[in-house]
Amino acid sequence: METLKRARNLKPIDQRAKNLIMFLGDGMGVATISAARVYQGQLKNQPGEENILEMETFPYVALSKVYNVDAQVPDSAGTGTAYLCGVKSNSGTLGVSAAATYGVCETANGNEVTSILHRAKLAGKSVGIVTTTRVQHASPAAAYAHSANRDWYSDNEMSSAMIAKGCKDIAYQLVHNTDINVILGGGRAYMTPRGTPDPEYPTSTSSQGLRKDNLNLTKTWLDQRKGSVYVWNKAQFDAVNEKTTDYLMGLFEPKDMKYELNRDRSMDPTLAEMTEKAIKILSKNPKGFFLFVEGGRIDHAHHDTNARNSLTEAVEFDKAVQVGGKLTSESDTLTVVTADHSHVFTFGGYTDRGNSILGRAPNRATDGLHYTSLLYGNGPGYKIVNGSRENISNIDIGGDYRQQTAVPLSSETHGGEDVAIMAKGPQAHLFHGIHEQNYIAHVMAYAACLEPYKDCPPNSGFLISSSITLLLTTLLTSLMW
Repeated sequence: METLKRARNLKPIDQRAKNLIMFLGDGMGVATISAARVYQGQLKNQPGEENILEMETFPYVALSKVYNVDAQVPDSAGTGTAYLCGVKSNSGTLGVSAAATYGVCETANGNEVTSILHRAKLAGKSVGIVTTTRVQHASPAAAYAHSANRDWYSDNEMSSAMIAKGCKDIAYQLVHNTDINVILGGGRAYMTPRGTPDPEYPTSTSSQGLRKDNLNLTKTWLDQRKGSVYVWNKAQFDAVNEKTTDYLMGLFEPKDMKYELNRDRSMDPTLAEMTEKAIKILSKNPKGFFLFVEGGRIDHAHHDTNARNSLTEAVEFDKAVQVGGKLTSESDTLTVVTADHSHVFTFGGYTDRGNSILGRAPNRATDGLHYTSLLYGNGPGYKIVNGSRENISNIDIGGDYRQQTAVPLSSETHGGEDVAIMAKGPQAHLFHGIHEQNYIAHVMAYAACLEPYKDCPPNSGFLISSSITLLLTTLLTSLMW
């Protein structure tokens, strides 16, 4: 009855959004959300099924169709271009239209598309990126880079011919393309000259700088921005005064940040802590802000078929969503939680209420062996012992255990089904059904009156007229701005 009462009293917030926050759970399909809900509850010593994630409290829910222009099952670059730039593109390409050819660097020229982060900056807002991956990774890079290949993190990954044609790597574009106020995540190695010792792992050759052009992009970023701060460990991060800092770059690992279960708590902040720091810095701007927050390693653990790591990352992601809600107001901040794609991850087995989400199903399979409730359709968890499936009755299925898979692959694949969009705040009601993924960027731009939208919500509540609705619908049918 209470749920129905809340639904009946729900009214759209029909005004302009001052702030925009996009929370992106990389690889966080619906099955992952469901399993993470149970896992979070069980971490609180509850049965888990009736637990409610913070993201699940959002009043408006829709589905996103995640295919790329050239791919039925997408990758994180093509999807990032869709939800951040409002344009469907080819798999593996960043911030460019489908006219660009994957791997042909010069085809990005003239085919660049502009992200909502860049549009927000042009409108005078402060902007930021927070991720648990390297900041040059596909999802965050779609906010600022234009590249025919998502893997060109630095010029080390590019050929001399590409460089001679004037093609720029993603780290270079991070520093030069858009004036980003807050950049937090991993990725130190792509910012410094080849052979530069890493400050945290000075004797590790695999952690050294990678750049062939001898540029120190961290120094470049600092030199170009008055009053900017660079940090690489948690002590420095904690010491940053949000009230006096307008520009902050924090790179806490040479490449991706560590899984939460392996995180050095004395050296690296959590995703929630980075989110809090970012919002406190960005929210000083009276014109508002745009913030992109990615729980990027949900995806990586799924690729490894390690459900415990993936669900832990999803729970940490939800903590960041909760922080975002506490530090902003639903009246002026449009918050969107979504995923770029799902994984071939399943949750079943007729388990009893309260059964450990990482545990075994109660019955044996037709081969007489136990199996876990969580499984994968493909991936490295495939294991045959003496001609049959591995017997897991007496082995530890916690820790780094890889859930069993049906098809052997070195890395588990993405899934192609729709993913959830959860939204609250001004214009959140425009997420209302099943949408193309690029629709997300259009709604966020419309809500905040960013380019190309001129006929958009006023700063006080209003009812969208039929003519405005028609205009919005017409514009959103296009794959490009």
